[in-house]
Amino acid sequence: VVIKMASPNGGEDFESSLLSFEKLDRASPDLWPEQLPGVSEFAASFKNPITNSPPKWMAELESEDIEMLKELGSLTTANLMEKVKGLQNLAYQLGLEESREMTRGKFLNILERPKK
Repeated sequence: VVIKMASPNGGEDFESSLLSFEKLDRASPDLWPEQLPGVSEFAASFKNPITNSPPKWMAELESEDIEMLKELGSLTTANLMEKVKGLQNLAYQLGLEESREMTRGKFLNILERPKK
């Protein structure tokens, strides 16, 4: 697409003076530094979507983990929020219990370092 602009001195000379023949080479790390480290490798990993092996992160999962992921993926937004709130409550209760046990250990002097 060429856009012609009106010029006071004659059209062709003015238009040719506006053209740029510079080549922008994206291969140069100096001209185009990677803004987020690791993004290029991540994007390159999706260039060949047909692979027989599972992703690296799935290789470490057990069957129970995969079932949990499927279960969480099938939840509605409201059900997922309810599950998250339940996990937050559980974490809070565990924190309270840990605090009680640490206080108990302090009073029983079981956390005291041995004297040298």
